Amino acid sequence: MLKEETVSHNHNCEECPIRHRAVCARCETDELERLEEIKYYRSFEAGQTVIWSGDKMDFVGSVVSGIATLTQTMEDGRTQMVGLLLPSDFVGRPGREGSAYDVVATTDLVMCCFRKKPFEQMMERTPHIAQRLLEMTLDELDAAREWMLVLGRKTAREKIASLLSIIARRDASLNLRPTQGALVFDLPLTREAMADYLGLTLETVSRQISALKRDGVIHLEGKRHVTVPDFTRLMEEAGDDADGGMLA
Repeated sequence: MLKEETVSHNHNCEECPIRHRAVCARCETDELERLEEIKYYRSFEAGQTVIWSGDKMDFVGSVVSGIATLTQTMEDGRTQMVGLLLPSDFVGRPGREGSAYDVVATTDLVMCCFRKKPFEQMMERTPHIAQRLLEMTLDELDAAREWMLVLGRKTAREKIASLLSIIARRDASLNLRPTQGALVFDLPLTREAMADYLGLTLETVSRQISALKRDGVIHLEGKRHVTVPDFTRLMEEAGDDADGGMLA
C-alpha cells in the first residue's frame, strides 16, 4: 500500500543539498528563518500520485530528492508525460488554485513544501524569492521549447543522448561538479518511462542505449548506473555543443 507522509525533518537550510539551485537560493538568513515557519517535508513512495490535475493545491515546494513526472490525460484516457521534476525543481504555481498536471513520484520522493498562502505573501515582501522563481520559470520555459526540438526533429539516438545529458548535467550541478571529462550518475527512469517521455518504443530505447554503450559513449553497470567518459562526445551525439542545449 502506498503512503504519503508529512515528515518532521530537522534540515538546516544552509546545509540543504539543493540550496544553491532552489527557490530560496538568494534568501538572506532572516528570510530563511521566515520560510522555516511555513516549511514542512513530505515523502512519497515510487508510483504514488503527489497531486492530481485539477485538484486544489494548498502547498508549493521543491523536490529535495527523487524524481517525479508531469503527466496530462486526454479526454479518451490516453496519457502523455510532458515533463520531469528533478531535485531543486519547483512544484506548484503561486496565484493558481489547482494543478495543471498529474504529478507522480517516479522514485521515492522527498519534497520541501511551503504553505501556499503564506508563501504567496512572502513573495510580495521578499524580492529575492520572487526574482529566483521568475528565473526558474524562464529556465523551465527555455527547456520546454528546446524539448519540442528534441521530440520533433531529433533521431531516436539523439533523443536518448539528449535525455542522458540533461540528467548528467543536473546531477553535476547539484553536486557542484564540472561537466568536463567523465560524469557518473544513476539513471532515475526505467526504460519504459524513458520510452513514454521520448515518444519511442521500449525496443527502440533499449536498442539505442545498447548502441551508445557499444560505441563507448556511455558505460553501464546494471541498468541504471551510468558513466559518461567524455561529456563533450555525449553532447555531440545529442546534436548539441557542450556549452549549449538544455539544463532542465
